[in-house]
Amino acid sequence: MPVINRILNEQDPLQFVRETPQITTLAMRYPSRTQFPKRQPWGFTLVELLVVIAIIGILVALLLPAVQAAREAARRIKCQNNLKQLGLAVQNYHDTLLAFPASGIVDTTIPTYESKSGTMISWLVLVLPYMEQQTLHSQFDFGASVLAQPATNPQEVQLDTLLCPSDGAKGRYFQHATHTNNRRLGKGNYVAWVSPYHVEYQPRFRGALTSHRAQTMAAIQVEGSSNTLMLSEVLTRDELSDQRGAWAIGWNGSSQIAFDLHDRHGFSSGSGGYSPDLAGLPASHPPNNQGTNVDQLYDCENAAGAQVLRMPCGNWVAGTGAEYFSAAPRSRHPGGVLACYADGHVAFLPDSVDRLTMAYLISIEDGNAVSPP
Repeated sequence: MPVINRILNEQDPLQFVRETPQITTLAMRYPSRTQFPKRQPWGFTLVELLVVIAIIGILVALLLPAVQAAREAARRIKCQNNLKQLGLAVQNYHDTLLAFPASGIVDTTIPTYESKSGTMISWLVLVLPYMEQQTLHSQFDFGASVLAQPATNPQEVQLDTLLCPSDGAKGRYFQHATHTNNRRLGKGNYVAWVSPYHVEYQPRFRGALTSHRAQTMAAIQVEGSSNTLMLSEVLTRDELSDQRGAWAIGWNGSSQIAFDLHDRHGFSSGSGGYSPDLAGLPASHPPNNQGTNVDQLYDCENAAGAQVLRMPCGNWVAGTGAEYFSAAPRSRHPGGVLACYADGHVAFLPDSVDRLTMAYLISIEDGNAVSPP
């Protein structure tokens, strides 16, 4: 500081600098700016960059499952709400008409449920007015086949209430040159259990929704409406020939399913009761079934692709051992499916559910009031 002050006070500062030994010594030591020590530039080495990238990758790997789980939880809540609304619609239908909706409108002069008889209109069409869809309901011609509806094509509509976002069925349709006469039907994700046996045997081995006779809550109350499975979920494929999820038609996998646990006495065993054949348990249809028994369809196009999607299917063939209809409830929810009971409450049904218990929960005439899992 004294040197600086003297420089400032001198009349000729440059002369003073030249004659001052301390300043001269500094000038000789650092004759130019370029000779001052250089600072190292800031930056990362390749190893440091790789370490940072690895840490970011680990963090993403840890966070991604949590994000996906949160999204699936939101989708599952939406699916649960949809199923709850459908359960309420069925109950309101019963309260108004004093009977549950028929599972499908078919020719009841045939002892079994013949899927391709009658108008084939499903129970879901019947309950539309009770889920605030009177306008869509009024577009259906109930005197015509579901495959011969007016030009407005109400059977094509995909209601948000019938779509579970976990599946992504929006924009998927069922259309077949032989089986639908090229008429297109919109797909949804909700079905009714109609029998613990086969779909065609539902007039004899009944579920909560059935055909051929008016079914009332009194018939269900024997075993308890809270102990009776009524509705559940199905998955759809982006495959036109796959009938699963086609909500307006009363077919297997479309709007109804059956558990496929045979009665010990067969179909002709009297007029009531259900005695499950325990030997057939491995061939029944628990949630998301991946066993040897598959969903029976009129046309299982690309069976290998269906298996990859965990939606195994097979072809119904008249006059063979494949002349039957049954299918499993399916969903994209990890570990099971959502199910609505006859009292309207919705619960999760795990893939690991006891199969005999499930058969009793579906049947309304087995005499066993078992509790849900």
